[in-house]
Amino acid sequence: MRAPSECDPNAGCGFLENAGGTADILTLHVARAPGAPGAARWSGVDRMSESAAPGRIVRDESGRVVVGDHAAVVAVAQDPTTFSSAVSRHLQVPNGLDGDAHAEARRLLDPFFDDAEVEALTPSLERIAAEIVAALGDRPFDAVTDLGARFAVRAQSAWLGWRPELEEELLGWVEDNRSATRSGDPERTSEVARRFDAIIRRILDRRRARPVDDVTTRLLGLHWEDGDPLEDAELVSVLRNWTAGDLSSIALCTGVLVHWLAANPRHRAHLVDADGPALDAAIDEILRADDPFVSNRRVAVRDTVIDGCPVAAGDTVVLDWRLANRDPAVFADPDAFDPVGNAAANLVYGTGPHVCPGRPLATRELRVVVRAVLAGAPSSSSRAPRPSANCRRWPATGRCRSGFSRRRASRRSRRRRRASGRRARWRTPPRRSRAPAGWSP
Repeated sequence: MRAPSECDPNAGCGFLENAGGTADILTLHVARAPGAPGAARWSGVDRMSESAAPGRIVRDESGRVVVGDHAAVVAVAQDPTTFSSAVSRHLQVPNGLDGDAHAEARRLLDPFFDDAEVEALTPSLERIAAEIVAALGDRPFDAVTDLGARFAVRAQSAWLGWRPELEEELLGWVEDNRSATRSGDPERTSEVARRFDAIIRRILDRRRARPVDDVTTRLLGLHWEDGDPLEDAELVSVLRNWTAGDLSSIALCTGVLVHWLAANPRHRAHLVDADGPALDAAIDEILRADDPFVSNRRVAVRDTVIDGCPVAAGDTVVLDWRLANRDPAVFADPDAFDPVGNAAANLVYGTGPHVCPGRPLATRELRVVVRAVLAGAPSSSSRAPRPSANCRRWPATGRCRSGFSRRRASRRSRRRRRASGRRARWRTPPRRSRAPAGWSP
């Protein structure tokens, strides 16, 4: 960043007329078939999602500064003294705090996501994922709603110690929240937020009356460094941050991942054989190129300049993770799948002091759900069909709608055999290149 006095106020900042968009729900069919032995090497560098606009800095129609340049996004995210995270009129613990208050909140809350906590939860996550995938059977399913959202709700409930009876209420809330967010209507989003807060308060009242040994009860026992317990508003904010955001995020990530698995069947066997860290790296890379975490906001606390764009104190700054993760200045080929080469610059979980505290849990949840899907998916040698030609993509989520089903595929196959007089075969697409250096699942 340069000092404001060094900046030409008429240069360096473009304008964005419309930053909105709508997403289609992903509906894909993942057939169940016995697994096949995997190869010892990754077999190529695949093209990823449709290219997004190159990273740059613009002002949208509301006057917000939208930062899509990778280096500028990192600089802003790592400079909390110039760019505050206190952007909401609502209390947000810990993500809306700055400085010492944020650091204290993270010291209190981060232990809930440590390795021991995640490892202890993993068997429950694996059981939940296996049950949901088995229940999907051999029918087409919506990877966001039928798989992602349901897994997210059950996984979060298992972690927090919430009763299974809450599942349908929480699933309904996830869908209503997604609909309200897309509408852009502040009254609808506020009403949905109030509903979730009411759910949280009801759970907290029940835990106080009947404590048990779970994360929610332990959260009730936390105290700030001055000895004061967390107030109800702070507890509600923490649980809202942990659950409301995570439920939608895990659902959307699942949609992106299942889409990629369906579009890249020849890599399934290699992913099945990958160890945990290698699979995590692959998942992070898939999400980098088709990032469901679109943006976060900051507010400038003083006049400054972001890569030549003047920013006044009080201006809202939007960090566009999606564009930053596809910035060609950092990722020479943003569509190339390179888990090792792109790992250091991957911003899926953010960067700086506000990097996602729940990353260890989210990473494990996504690893588990991908393994469950792969256990029921055909191997690369059986070459399951990819999404149909009418699949519509939206770069912000990578979700699509496809009407493929096994029954229709069988009818097509029989027609082709009758027409050609020979047995139809699925054809594996040609390899584009060798494996990225250092990648060995």
